[in-house]
Amino acid sequence: MLPEGTNGTGAVGPEVPMAWLCAEYLADEVLRTGGLVETGSLEFRAGRETLALTIYLCGGPDEPPGIRSEYRLDEWLSRTAYGHPWPEWVSERMAVRAAFERDVTGPDDGLAMARSAWRWLERTELLATDLGDGTGPWPTVLPPDEAVDESAQVWTPAWRLGLPLGHLAIHLY
Repeated sequence: MLPEGTNGTGAVGPEVPMAWLCAEYLADEVLRTGGLVETGSLEFRAGRETLALTIYLCGGPDEPPGIRSEYRLDEWLSRTAYGHPWPEWVSERMAVRAAFERDVTGPDDGLAMARSAWRWLERTELLATDLGDGTGPWPTVLPPDEAVDESAQVWTPAWRLGLPLGHLAIHLY
Protein backbone atom coordinates (compact mmCIF):
# COMPACT_ATOMS: atom_id res chain seq x y z
CA MET A 1 0.00 0.00 0.00
CA LEU A 2 1.34 3.44 -0.86
CA PRO A 3 1.59 5.87 2.03
CA GLU A 4 -0.74 8.80 2.09
CA GLY A 5 0.81 12.22 1.31
CA THR A 6 0.55 15.14 3.73
CA ASN A 7 -0.87 18.51 2.60
CA GLY A 8 0.57 18.21 -0.89
CA THR A 9 4.09 18.72 0.45
CA GLY A 10 5.26 15.34 -0.75
CA ALA A 11 5.98 14.33 2.83
CA VAL A 12 5.11 10.78 3.66
CA GLY A 13 2.32 10.43 6.21
CA PRO A 14 0.88 7.43 8.03
CA GLU A 15 -0.44 4.48 6.10
CA VAL A 16 -4.19 4.01 6.07
CA PRO A 17 -4.98 0.73 7.91
CA MET A 18 -7.20 -0.61 5.11
CA ALA A 19 -7.24 -4.24 6.30
CA TRP A 20 -8.61 -3.23 9.70
CA LEU A 21 -11.02 -0.66 8.27
CA CYS A 22 -12.37 -3.23 5.78
CA ALA A 23 -12.79 -5.81 8.56
CA GLU A 24 -14.62 -3.28 10.72
CA TYR A 25 -16.85 -2.24 7.80
CA LEU A 26 -17.72 -5.86 6.99
CA ALA A 27 -18.48 -6.61 10.64
CA ASP A 28 -20.71 -3.54 10.84
CA GLU A 29 -22.55 -4.55 7.64
CA VAL A 30 -23.11 -8.13 8.84
CA LEU A 31 -24.47 -6.99 12.22
CA ARG A 32 -26.70 -4.28 10.75
CA THR A 33 -28.09 -6.76 8.22
CA GLY A 34 -28.90 -9.22 11.01
CA GLY A 35 -30.79 -6.55 12.97
CA LEU A 36 -30.22 -8.39 16.24
CA VAL A 37 -29.43 -5.39 18.48
CA GLU A 38 -29.69 -1.60 18.38
CA THR A 39 -26.81 -0.13 16.39
CA GLY A 40 -25.80 2.39 19.06
CA SER A 41 -25.71 -0.09 21.93
CA LEU A 42 -22.75 -1.57 23.75
CA GLU A 43 -23.96 -4.99 22.66
CA PHE A 44 -23.70 -3.92 19.01
CA ARG A 45 -20.19 -2.60 19.61
CA ALA A 46 -19.22 -5.87 21.30
CA GLY A 47 -20.50 -7.83 18.31
CA ARG A 48 -18.84 -5.52 15.80
CA GLU A 49 -15.45 -5.51 17.54
CA THR A 50 -15.53 -9.29 18.02
CA LEU A 51 -16.50 -9.91 14.42
CA ALA A 52 -14.01 -7.33 13.08
CA LEU A 53 -11.20 -9.04 15.01
CA THR A 54 -12.28 -12.40 13.62
CA ILE A 55 -12.39 -11.10 10.05
CA TYR A 56 -9.09 -9.24 10.41
CA LEU A 57 -7.24 -12.19 11.91
CA CYS A 58 -8.63 -14.91 9.61
CA GLY A 59 -6.51 -13.98 6.62
CA GLY A 60 -2.76 -13.94 6.37
CA PRO A 61 -0.92 -10.89 7.72
CA ASP A 62 -0.43 -9.48 4.21
CA GLU A 63 -3.88 -10.50 2.91
CA PRO A 64 -6.92 -8.18 2.93
CA PRO A 65 -10.19 -9.49 4.39
CA GLY A 66 -12.37 -11.37 1.91
CA ILE A 67 -15.72 -9.97 0.95
CA ARG A 68 -18.64 -12.39 1.11
CA SER A 69 -16.83 -15.41 -0.27
CA GLU A 70 -18.33 -18.68 0.92
CA TYR A 71 -14.91 -19.80 2.15
CA ARG A 72 -14.58 -16.73 4.36
CA LEU A 73 -18.11 -16.98 5.76
CA ASP A 74 -17.48 -20.62 6.66
CA GLU A 75 -14.19 -19.70 8.29
CA TRP A 76 -15.80 -16.88 10.28
CA LEU A 77 -18.58 -19.23 11.38
CA SER A 78 -16.12 -21.86 12.56
CA ARG A 79 -14.03 -19.29 14.47
CA THR A 80 -17.07 -17.84 16.25
CA ALA A 81 -18.75 -21.19 16.94
CA TYR A 82 -19.54 -22.31 20.47
CA GLY A 83 -16.65 -24.29 21.90
CA HIS A 84 -13.96 -22.73 19.67
CA PRO A 85 -11.17 -21.35 21.87
CA TRP A 86 -11.62 -17.85 20.43
CA PRO A 87 -9.60 -15.79 22.98
CA GLU A 88 -6.62 -18.13 22.66
CA TRP A 89 -6.93 -18.01 18.85
CA VAL A 90 -6.98 -14.18 18.94
CA SER A 91 -3.85 -14.06 21.10
CA GLU A 92 -2.06 -16.52 18.83
CA ARG A 93 -3.03 -14.68 15.60
CA MET A 94 -2.05 -11.31 17.12
CA ALA A 95 1.38 -12.73 17.94
CA VAL A 96 1.74 -13.97 14.34
CA ARG A 97 0.77 -10.54 13.01
CA ALA A 98 3.17 -8.81 15.42
CA ALA A 99 6.03 -11.07 14.28
CA PHE A 100 5.19 -10.35 10.62
CA GLU A 101 5.12 -6.62 11.43
CA ARG A 102 8.46 -6.83 13.23
CA ASP A 103 10.21 -8.95 10.59
CA VAL A 104 8.65 -7.87 7.29
CA THR A 105 6.45 -4.79 7.10
CA GLY A 106 7.26 -2.47 9.96
CA PRO A 107 4.64 -0.82 12.19
CA ASP A 108 1.04 -1.46 11.14
CA ASP A 109 -1.75 0.85 12.30
CA GLY A 110 -4.27 -1.91 11.56
CA LEU A 111 -2.65 -4.16 14.14
CA ALA A 112 -2.63 -1.29 16.63
CA MET A 113 -6.37 -0.82 16.07
CA ALA A 114 -6.97 -4.56 16.43
CA ARG A 115 -5.04 -4.54 19.72
CA SER A 116 -7.16 -1.63 20.93
CA ALA A 117 -10.36 -3.51 20.04
CA TRP A 118 -9.11 -6.62 21.85
CA ARG A 119 -8.25 -4.60 24.99
CA TRP A 120 -11.76 -3.08 24.95
CA LEU A 121 -13.38 -6.51 24.53
CA GLU A 122 -11.37 -7.97 27.42
CA ARG A 123 -11.78 -5.07 29.85
CA THR A 124 -15.40 -4.08 29.21
CA GLU A 125 -18.04 -6.10 31.01
CA LEU A 126 -21.68 -6.23 29.98
CA LEU A 127 -24.68 -7.46 31.93
CA ALA A 128 -26.18 -10.50 30.21
CA THR A 129 -28.62 -13.29 30.96
CA ASP A 130 -27.03 -16.07 33.00
CA LEU A 131 -27.70 -19.31 31.17
CA GLY A 132 -26.96 -21.44 34.20
CA ASP A 133 -23.25 -22.10 33.83
CA GLY A 134 -22.12 -18.74 35.21
CA THR A 135 -20.41 -17.68 31.98
CA GLY A 136 -23.06 -15.43 30.50
CA PRO A 137 -24.67 -15.62 27.09
CA TRP A 138 -23.12 -18.86 25.86
CA PRO A 139 -25.57 -21.62 25.05
CA THR A 140 -25.82 -24.27 27.71
CA VAL A 141 -27.29 -27.73 27.39
CA LEU A 142 -30.03 -27.74 29.99
CA PRO A 143 -32.11 -30.73 31.00
CA PRO A 144 -35.46 -30.69 29.11
CA ASP A 145 -37.46 -29.94 32.26
CA GLU A 146 -35.25 -27.00 33.34
CA ALA A 147 -35.90 -23.49 31.99
CA VAL A 148 -33.53 -20.53 31.87
CA ASP A 149 -34.38 -17.78 34.33
CA GLU A 150 -33.97 -14.75 32.07
CA SER A 151 -34.08 -12.38 35.04
CA ALA A 152 -30.86 -13.87 36.42
CA GLN A 153 -27.98 -11.84 35.02
CA VAL A 154 -24.21 -11.92 35.24
CA TRP A 155 -21.42 -9.52 34.29
CA THR A 156 -19.38 -10.94 31.44
CA PRO A 157 -16.51 -9.71 29.24
CA ALA A 158 -17.80 -8.00 26.09
CA TRP A 159 -16.31 -10.64 23.78
CA ARG A 160 -18.45 -13.34 25.46
CA LEU A 161 -21.56 -11.49 24.34
CA GLY A 162 -20.12 -10.35 21.01
CA LEU A 163 -19.03 -13.81 19.89
CA PRO A 164 -22.46 -15.54 19.77
CA LEU A 165 -24.00 -12.31 18.47
CA GLY A 166 -21.48 -12.20 15.61
CA HIS A 167 -21.95 -15.90 14.92
CA LEU A 168 -25.72 -15.54 14.64
CA ALA A 169 -25.37 -12.42 12.48
CA ILE A 170 -23.12 -14.32 10.04
CA HIS A 171 -25.81 -17.02 9.75
CA LEU A 172 -28.41 -14.36 8.96
CA TYR A 173 -26.18 -12.55 6.44
